[in-house]
Amino acid sequence: MRWFFLLSSVVLCAGQPVNWNCPVQMKPPSAVVRFGDSFSVNCSSPSDQIESMGVESIYGSAGGSTGNSSVLLNVESVTDWKFRPICFLNHLHLGQCSKVLQVIVYKTPDTVSMSWPESLKGPLVEGERYSIQCDIVNVAPVRNLSVHWHKGDSVLYTETFDGSSQSPVNATSVFNLTARRGDDETRIWCEAQLDLPTPVPDLHAIKSEFHDVIVLYAPAFVEPNNETLELSAASKLVLNCTAAGKPTPAYSWRSPWPVQRTNHKENQSVLAPSIQRPGTYECTASNSQGSTTKYFTVTEATRSRTTFAALVGAVALLGVGIVVLGFLTLTPEGTFSFSKGGYLKGRPTSSGPI
Repeated sequence: MRWFFLLSSVVLCAGQPVNWNCPVQMKPPSAVVRFGDSFSVNCSSPSDQIESMGVESIYGSAGGSTGNSSVLLNVESVTDWKFRPICFLNHLHLGQCSKVLQVIVYKTPDTVSMSWPESLKGPLVEGERYSIQCDIVNVAPVRNLSVHWHKGDSVLYTETFDGSSQSPVNATSVFNLTARRGDDETRIWCEAQLDLPTPVPDLHAIKSEFHDVIVLYAPAFVEPNNETLELSAASKLVLNCTAAGKPTPAYSWRSPWPVQRTNHKENQSVLAPSIQRPGTYECTASNSQGSTTKYFTVTEATRSRTTFAALVGAVALLGVGIVVLGFLTLTPEGTFSFSKGGYLKGRPTSSGPI
């Protein structure tokens, strides 16, 4: 059969009419098969002018009798990375033609793993850039491979490959990570996936091991950097200097007045002075990655215009009352009498002669 196919190919090249559409149908029209699995292909033709049909492959051939418009090839195990079955037919009037079945023979990776340099085995530092490597061993075909880098629930980066090799190769993907404080206590991993044109049941991405990221970063205040607060008789002020940082920040305070802290620890993020006095209080949070300072401006409570006017009015009335009392006296008869220099006893007498 193989010699017949080769001879027919020569006839095909020599005598096939130009622009002749070969009436060969292949089922499946394209195929994806795992290396080592079985495979079958059916070649047929809707034409009633077929003299004979056949299918040729590296694993053998199959042919039909004269007038048969269908032929089936079964392969027990596909172990050739360039497996390409060819269906051909001999037409009663137009000669021979053929079609090649496009087959992708694939193999999932043996292992997928991340490589961290020794210098990265410890904590990362915010703002620094690190190269992490993902190693994919023994995968085919590499042109259908994609590698996805994950951080938590997010995909950070995806890489595809342009290799032409159809047999298994090793592939490497490198991801450059710039450490951020938001990366702290998250997980990073890579996974390899074969993106094939035909869906394959139970073909899943293969994940590497997880790496728990630790990032060191300088302190940053939870509340706004600087605050202005007003003294109030009704409540005591609390100065909150809490900052987020890794390692945990240490705190130091500078005050315009001697203050008594709420506890005996010098390193505290909250200051509650027992004596409320105005001024600028300064707090510095620091760790191995840096330091930052926050200022609290404490001011006297301002009185409202209405309250001030009421106080002025009360003082004025009080002053008038004191002045009036200085001129107004009570006579022995029980009546009030004004006098500039004092008061007279009894009734006034005439200065004239009796």
